[in-house]
Amino acid sequence: MTQSLAGKIAVITGAASGIGLATTEKLLANGVTVVMVDWNAKALDELAARLGPQVIPQVTNLLDAESCAAMAPEILKKVDHIDILYCNAGTYIGGELVDTTPEAIDKMLNLNVNAVMKNVHAVAPHMMERKSGDIIVTCSVAGHFPTYWEPVYAGSKWAITCFVQTMRRQMIPHGVRVGQVSPGPVISALLADWPEENLRKAKESGSLIEPSEVADAVEYMLTRNRNVTIRDMLVLPTNFDRV
Repeated sequence: MTQSLAGKIAVITGAASGIGLATTEKLLANGVTVVMVDWNAKALDELAARLGPQVIPQVTNLLDAESCAAMAPEILKKVDHIDILYCNAGTYIGGELVDTTPEAIDKMLNLNVNAVMKNVHAVAPHMMERKSGDIIVTCSVAGHFPTYWEPVYAGSKWAITCFVQTMRRQMIPHGVRVGQVSPGPVISALLADWPEENLRKAKESGSLIEPSEVADAVEYMLTRNRNVTIRDMLVLPTNFDRV
């Protein structure tokens, strides 16, 4: 059995490209109103014009503390409630730890971990009061396996796995479902930072998936009846043999 998403209101971060955009399009097709959150105002305006009136643009820089803190209050001035929060925005650092910089590490942890926690912190009381809601976070297969070629990224995703699964337990009494989707390598802008040889081999072997395939997983999670929670869904390219 499945439940309809028609009429629901979703907030998606990192919505102007990649997995966020694919999920926006998927939820719009299900009759959902989507608040598209991104720092790129021009891209949001163009997408809103293309995708139609069910899209509400929200310009937020999640790496700016004031902008991040203002996100939920600003959204709740545009819509009267939030049914779905999909924390998808993230960044990537691959390669040897010694080859990165402290500044890059700070940026990754602030976006991949701190912003997620802050977004959930801001929206959770609203959902708790309504006794309903869904919170989904984009994690990664790197949050389940010590991917030695990307220790900073993997560390951020292991932190998110812990956060999501502890919050899932906290929110059960309040009627709010919490889960994560954990993709393998996805064809997106994040792969621009992959080591060139790794990316070449992955493309040649068919070891990448499309953002739309992650969006399919999110749709599946959200359309389960309320007595069912998908706590995590790993979505891997069939030819991905690293794990």
